[in-house]
Amino acid sequence: MQPRIHGADYFARLREVVEAAGPGDHVFFTDWRGDPDERLADDGPTVSDLLCDAVRRGVDVRGLLWRSHSDKTSFSAQENQRLGTAINDAGGEALLDQRVRRGGSHHQKLVVVRYRDHPTDDVAFVGGIDLCHGRRDDDRHLGDPQQQPMDKRYGDRAPWHDAMAEIRGPAVCDVLETFVERWNDETPLDHRNPYRHVLQRAARMPRHLQPLPPAFDPPPTAGPHTVQVLRTYAAKRPAFPFARGGERTIAQAYAHAFGQARHLIYVEDQYLWSQLVAQTLATALRDRPTLRAIVVVPRYPDADGRFSGPPNRFGQIEAIRLLRDAGGDRFAVYDIENEAGTPIYVHAKVCVVDDCWMTIGSDNFNRRSWTHDSEITCAVVDETDELPRQTRTGLWAEHLGLSAGDPDLADATSGFELWRQRADALDSWHAGGRQGARPPGQARVHVPDPVSRWNRWWVAPIYRLAFDPDGRPLAARLRRQI
Repeated sequence: MQPRIHGADYFARLREVVEAAGPGDHVFFTDWRGDPDERLADDGPTVSDLLCDAVRRGVDVRGLLWRSHSDKTSFSAQENQRLGTAINDAGGEALLDQRVRRGGSHHQKLVVVRYRDHPTDDVAFVGGIDLCHGRRDDDRHLGDPQQQPMDKRYGDRAPWHDAMAEIRGPAVCDVLETFVERWNDETPLDHRNPYRHVLQRAARMPRHLQPLPPAFDPPPTAGPHTVQVLRTYAAKRPAFPFARGGERTIAQAYAHAFGQARHLIYVEDQYLWSQLVAQTLATALRDRPTLRAIVVVPRYPDADGRFSGPPNRFGQIEAIRLLRDAGGDRFAVYDIENEAGTPIYVHAKVCVVDDCWMTIGSDNFNRRSWTHDSEITCAVVDETDELPRQTRTGLWAEHLGLSAGDPDLADATSGFELWRQRADALDSWHAGGRQGARPPGQARVHVPDPVSRWNRWWVAPIYRLAFDPDGRPLAARLRRQI
């Protein structure tokens, strides 16, 4: 496994492996949102061009895009429909998929590329980066020229921090199985919903999917890492045929890993919401007085309006309070900014535990991702601890303005204090009117805007029902089981 940090790096690698595919090869993908005109580099190609050109070369291209809601509510239905239509018109098959629990979404982001005649090159990608506007940024964090709607405090080109995992070897087939199971679900795409039926017809998309081509043999072993594919599916009716009571292996893996943690838990996440998630980490902090935890989140929600903002902030404020009660000064939460002082939107979903276990995936640290939406994450164990450590120290080097080989990054205790020192210095520089040279690094102490007592009466129920719903079966809820 190899992390692909930042959208620009991932898009360049994706372009390389898809353009290498030819007649008889396979490109299968799922996505929350796909913008057909998103450029993978300054000079292209666009997402649509990359995939449609592959179809025309004889590659079997299949895609499952979340059906979503209307773009008028800042969701992705129209863009996903345009991308699907373009691929279908070229001769591939990309369909709008809403076979989820009511109010849920297909949030999985994966791409699998398999080569009929050279399986050693087979590759899969899993992580947080959609094939859409706003994702193509790099370590300078100047933002994607093709901007999606964001809170105005992120500027006209919102800086964006994200990550994907590149998977090689037999684990490619484990990622592929997630796609195959969803594709082979015989539930109609427009199940019991006339509106969805109209959407499918408007996009010239069938109610049922065509059979997939015969599978290739698994690729050979490619590296020393043990990779486990973890997923979330909600309990719903009709049930997923491959997850009758839902699936919560992502949540269960985190609970197990946190229960084994001894020194450091490092998380980068878009949200950090919900008592269910925070309690798992809080228990670990209470049980082990040597354990420290650092969480990096966005400074502001992507939509922080009068009605969207308070529910976004409410869950995070409650989670931070719980974690500080449990860990005291052994728990710290930061946000990051670029050299111009513009906040960087943290969309990455990365976790490293004790430099021996790590995850990169599509799931966020909230109840929705752990129980309700469809998600996919890859957990990695490296017997040498090299990959988790390199991933963590590489991210810390970027955020703290250091070289990746700096010895202070290797140790959990000294690295934890270095975060505090760098963030305090940058906060003080801002508080002093930005006089003198800007201190190094990106990190600042995260202080979410409060939610007033007046707002809490309506925010709390909306947050729990709509923003962070629970997709567990009733029995699991009653027993408080993950």
